[in-house]
Amino acid sequence: MTTPTIGRLRVKGATLHYEVRGRGPLLLLIPGGTGGAASFDGIVDDLATEYTVATYDPRGMSRSTLDDPEAEQRVADHADDAFRMLELLSPAEPARVLGVSSGAIVALHLVTAHPECVERVVAHEPPMVEVLPDAPEHRVLIARVQETFRTQGLMPAMAVFAAGLKKDDNTSEPKAETGTEAEAEAEVKLPPQAAARAEQTMANLPYFVGRIVPSFMSYVPDLHRLEALSDRLVLACGQDSRGELPYRPAALLAERFGIELQRFPGGHTGLTTHPAEFAACLRKALHTFARP
Repeated sequence: MTTPTIGRLRVKGATLHYEVRGRGPLLLLIPGGTGGAASFDGIVDDLATEYTVATYDPRGMSRSTLDDPEAEQRVADHADDAFRMLELLSPAEPARVLGVSSGAIVALHLVTAHPECVERVVAHEPPMVEVLPDAPEHRVLIARVQETFRTQGLMPAMAVFAAGLKKDDNTSEPKAETGTEAEAEAEVKLPPQAAARAEQTMANLPYFVGRIVPSFMSYVPDLHRLEALSDRLVLACGQDSRGELPYRPAALLAERFGIELQRFPGGHTGLTTHPAEFAACLRKALHTFARP
């Protein structure tokens, strides 16, 4: 991999670790789950041939530290962190942004809060369950995950969470990829760098399950604001995750806003399992935006 320029950005309540590669217009990559900046290792060099690519560890993850380790986590604060990155790295020009999973929720809040700073947002499978017609069922899931975490521990809670993300067992559609990036990586024997990344991902899991999941999956977006900005939105899903919970919000919003749902390779963890193909689809999405 290309050696990045590494920096530290002081924000309200946290200090963020970030990395920058390449030259050109700014492309900010907002990670989801527990992977941090390292989750983009498979695509940053490819993208850095055309863009100044910035990645970072979200507050509380990996190398980005919280002033108060017990602080409540809010989507708005994470989106403000992304805004501070844009202010620092592209103060004069609007940037392109990719957010994946919980990072896609951050990206969508970012564009509604600071549309002047964002030229285009690619949101890959944001698990915004509050937009779904069966949202009450998913509130029960979130509560069950938290109760399991409190009473039985991390891995039983993760099992409940992963099961809740899968499609209805009665569907006739093929089984797709589910679970965390760490689970996807654990399915194969990893080289040392990837093994270290998976270890860090697992270390972030308690924070993710205890703080990020309940807050982010309870987030209610401003749908009218998003619709007004839909000319700069790319809503994307994994081609193998149709019917799974993280797939459904983006599909629903694309239909509501009258924009074409973009299908990326793999499932929810396609960034990890199909990096070259994922990067190619991202490049295309950043260059073109087709309405049906």
